[in-house]
Amino acid sequence: MRRIITTIAALIILHTAVVAQNITGVTIDQFNMKRSGQFMTIKMNIGLESLKVRVDNATVIAPMLVGQSDSIALESLAIYGRNRYYQYIRNNTPLVAEGKGSNYRASEVPDTMTYQVIVPYQPWMDGACLKVERREYGCCHKLLNKESVGLGYYQEFKFAPKFIFAPQRAITTKTRFISGSAFIDFPVSQTIIYPDYRNNRVELGKIIASIDSVNNDPDNTIMAISIKGFASPESPYDNNTRLAKGRTQALKEYVQQLYHFAPDFIQTSYEPEDWAGLRAYVAASQLEHRDEILAIIDCNREPDNKEWVLKSTYREEYKYLLEHCYPALRHSDYKIEYNIRQYDDIEEIKRVFAESPQKLSLNEFNRLAQQYEPGSDEWSDVFETAVRMYPNDEDANLNAAVSKMQHNELLRVQRYLDKAGNSPQAIYARGVYAALLKQYDTAIELLAQAQAMGINEATDAIDQIEKIK
Repeated sequence: MRRIITTIAALIILHTAVVAQNITGVTIDQFNMKRSGQFMTIKMNIGLESLKVRVDNATVIAPMLVGQSDSIALESLAIYGRNRYYQYIRNNTPLVAEGKGSNYRASEVPDTMTYQVIVPYQPWMDGACLKVERREYGCCHKLLNKESVGLGYYQEFKFAPKFIFAPQRAITTKTRFISGSAFIDFPVSQTIIYPDYRNNRVELGKIIASIDSVNNDPDNTIMAISIKGFASPESPYDNNTRLAKGRTQALKEYVQQLYHFAPDFIQTSYEPEDWAGLRAYVAASQLEHRDEILAIIDCNREPDNKEWVLKSTYREEYKYLLEHCYPALRHSDYKIEYNIRQYDDIEEIKRVFAESPQKLSLNEFNRLAQQYEPGSDEWSDVFETAVRMYPNDEDANLNAAVSKMQHNELLRVQRYLDKAGNSPQAIYARGVYAALLKQYDTAIELLAQAQAMGINEATDAIDQIEKIK
């Protein structure tokens, strides 16, 4: 079953029918704020039937929009008592500046008026509160009283998609591999291992340490060990075959004797001459005749003849390769295959996550994530760790991308989506990501693909984008 995380969408306009009655003598209802492109329209009904203004005083009704970082005073209404009105006419001293509102004589003001202003929209207005102040003035513009009320908040429509994670996988065996190369030295033409010969203690220690790292963990079970021996391309080929085969068998017996594995438990193979290793070394080198030497390596000659042509034609380069490259071509590659047991108890999963997260399967990571609040730091850390343990897994990358979008860390999403594959859920996630970046045309195209592939949540996402556009 796929997991879906939802987020509640914010409103694109603010509106209410509730009457604000806590401003003396003034009622306000049917107010709303609506954005259209680059402009904001603010509208309300203002009831003044109960407003009483003394003959020497004046009352100002002053709407304003107040945000976190800025505010704007909207057009005001000034209502004058009889004596104050004539003073305003004689001296031209309005409480409302020209073009910033309307001036009324108290006896002539309507009982109800429709108030509407249009202002340029600014980003700070997203989340701003619409307030109305009632100010009462006496002689000489002296402020006698002030009341205010908040009517509500404006919020932009936010793209709020449903976030879909990768479908839950069937429980499978947790198989892991450890691989490496050991460079065991043998006396010339011999196939007997001497642990104290040259650097053999260190090289044999590589294999022993790898086996012990698995074998000493009770959660692990070794399923198979393989060893492949290589010799360098020094003629004759038949002798190299004998050496590669015999030295590989000697290493198998050495390891088998240490751990008492069954006789056929360790599988062996060999390659008499490591021409692939030689080619890689030459291709990466700055040898004077590099291309010509590569042509010889790639030709269809018999190995001994090929080596003779190389040795006789490019003597200096051959001497250099013999000293600097050929020793590394005599190596034994080993691989240890092992299984890790399943963890059923969630507390055990938490412990393993803290101590050895590489031992968890994606299913176990997903079970752990379900223990935390979606979007929390702990929740996000589970998916981030999972993709570190499985860097090339499509589902792990998809889940990491979705968790980052849910956490609003958009700068880190693309690198995960690039490795998330082309499942319906991955295409849907790319559409959501494009929408969050406001690349709406690209988002609709991707979401339409996901919709056609059976992702029903894409329909809602497309509808939201159309509203935003």
